[in-house]
Amino acid sequence: MRPLLIDCDPGIDDSIAIAYALRSGAFELKAITTVSGNLTADACARNARQLLDLVEAPQIPVAQGPMKPLTRPYPRDPFSHGSDGLAEMALPASSRALDPRFAPDVIVELANAHPGELEIAALGPMTNIALALIKDPELPRKVKSLTAIYGAFGLHASGTERATGDNPASEWNVYVDPEAARLVLEAGFAFTACGLDVTTRRELHLTPEHRTRLAASPRPEARLLREVTDFVERRGHGTYCGLIDSVAIATALHPDWARTLPLRVLIECLSPITLGQTIVERRENFSWDGLSTLDVVEDFDFASFMDEVVDLFC
Repeated sequence: MRPLLIDCDPGIDDSIAIAYALRSGAFELKAITTVSGNLTADACARNARQLLDLVEAPQIPVAQGPMKPLTRPYPRDPFSHGSDGLAEMALPASSRALDPRFAPDVIVELANAHPGELEIAALGPMTNIALALIKDPELPRKVKSLTAIYGAFGLHASGTERATGDNPASEWNVYVDPEAARLVLEAGFAFTACGLDVTTRRELHLTPEHRTRLAASPRPEARLLREVTDFVERRGHGTYCGLIDSVAIATALHPDWARTLPLRVLIECLSPITLGQTIVERRENFSWDGLSTLDVVEDFDFASFMDEVVDLFC
């Protein structure tokens, strides 16, 4: 199986993504590292361990990152994941021990243990990965791939209609720690970005047939997706809210489902109006030189993805 590290901030959609990665059968989940994003890193580490208990996962290290971004205060998330951060599921406390290592150290150690093989799914802000990069500047050459929930690139109206940062122009993960997002962008990873252009599309929708199957299933993963869906719909949001982070897992798992294009990108780190905006350099004339390029998912096989998630969870 393919060695995978998930860096995340669970959070409802992170939890579904973790369950999806585990149930796919394709990955050996080497560790979960938690970052301050949807919640602070300590709460995310608690939720990750509770989620692993819920889906009866084997012992997987869960390591915690810092409580704030690289240089900024921890911001307010405009989207609530519930008082427990897990859709008010009230899961019991976990007896799994928190890994004593610092999350960025775990990233470096695993990259060295699996050179050229380790895949990273980054589902939260880039703080942990940036710190790992500072510790080991050779990290991009050691990691096979980095697939991230990252940015909005103007490829689809949903990228602005459903912006998740705390201003009209940004995506939450980049907004929380734009300096970290910029460091990682410029480091030279084999980097695929799943932006709001695909992760908030209306095609990420549970059909009546999906819902019937989930309602009939006794499996904990089915319960998780049911309760997350109920939670977001009670609050007036679409079912996509619970599935955003799973798009990154699916992109790593099924590259043929994702249509990508290379884009030259800058990160806004100064303006309070557009902080965290991912700006694409598209000019034919006078374009800036020396910009970083990443592969951005512009479209996706949503139907296959939705069917697979429900199949695996049921």
